[in-house]
Amino acid sequence: MKVVVDINHPAHVHLFKNFISIMEKKGHEVLITASEKDITFRLLNVLNLNYINLGTYGKSIFKKLINIPVLDLKMYLSVTKFNPDVFVSVGSVRAAHVAYIMRKTSIAFEDTEHCKEQHLLYVPFTNKILTPSCFKKRLGRKQVQYNGYHELAYLHPNYFTPNPAVLHELGLSEGDLFIILRFVSWDASHDIGEHGLKNKAKFVKGLEGYGRVLITSEDKLDPFLSKYEIKISPEKLHDLLYYATLYVGEGSTTASECAVLGTHAIFVNTLNLGCIEDQENYGLLYNTSNLDSMEDEAFNKARELLKNPDLWQEGKKKRECLLKDKIDVTAFMVKFIEDTVDKM
Repeated sequence: MKVVVDINHPAHVHLFKNFISIMEKKGHEVLITASEKDITFRLLNVLNLNYINLGTYGKSIFKKLINIPVLDLKMYLSVTKFNPDVFVSVGSVRAAHVAYIMRKTSIAFEDTEHCKEQHLLYVPFTNKILTPSCFKKRLGRKQVQYNGYHELAYLHPNYFTPNPAVLHELGLSEGDLFIILRFVSWDASHDIGEHGLKNKAKFVKGLEGYGRVLITSEDKLDPFLSKYEIKISPEKLHDLLYYATLYVGEGSTTASECAVLGTHAIFVNTLNLGCIEDQENYGLLYNTSNLDSMEDEAFNKARELLKNPDLWQEGKKKRECLLKDKIDVTAFMVKFIEDTVDKM
């Protein structure tokens, strides 16, 4: 089988990396296409994954719109000789379009309900759309639900073992209390009208009294905040998240990663997502989406949690409950795609 895996975000690299490895070991051919977004190319390079660079959609809505046909064409020209049997992506507009033109099977993974523009552009052209069972939106007869999250494709214990070496790089030891804050860039089309923390400096100062504060940010930080920024290779972030005492951030993917790792997380964002709500049920994640009081709620919740000396250990116990309820998503991906292509 010939498979095109299309990547449009750093999180997609993690989602598909084990799938790619398993498919290649089984004798399938995999071609990776990718567009530039934050550290996507850097991650692919670190993992020694060869890929075709399709360029970028840009940051403004205008640039994203005019670049849709441009990247469609680039992808078509890049995969024609490969002659794939199936295109696999996370709601990729270009992958759906090119697969439709080439009369090939297109399978999309989706976990973000509010990507309305992307849904309009790719759903009519794709064959199957795989969503977590907690995904709140219904996408019609093409939708297939599974009992898991994207993050379980790479942070399930079958694939991920935390490495404490990252702690030493930052002058930390196992058992040290530290808090990770994450700020996003808010330039995605589905982020329009949404927001997170407004007074970041005040938030950092308030949490410093409880432990060391580390920041990861998509945008450039001001001079005061920059001294807290994490200086580690991006592939080591999940190790750090595993050992963190608490995560507070605007990014839903990182919040979900923390929950899957058994690290308590506070999601500071006006968005309401099915996966976030599902992880709240395990007591691992807290969503402060109330527009008027969100920042105060997040800070008060953080203080409440950090007063618990057993917070880290309790998180790992909650993680075991979550893992018992969910599936190995990578194993599901491999079987579903092999079975689907065989039937097409």
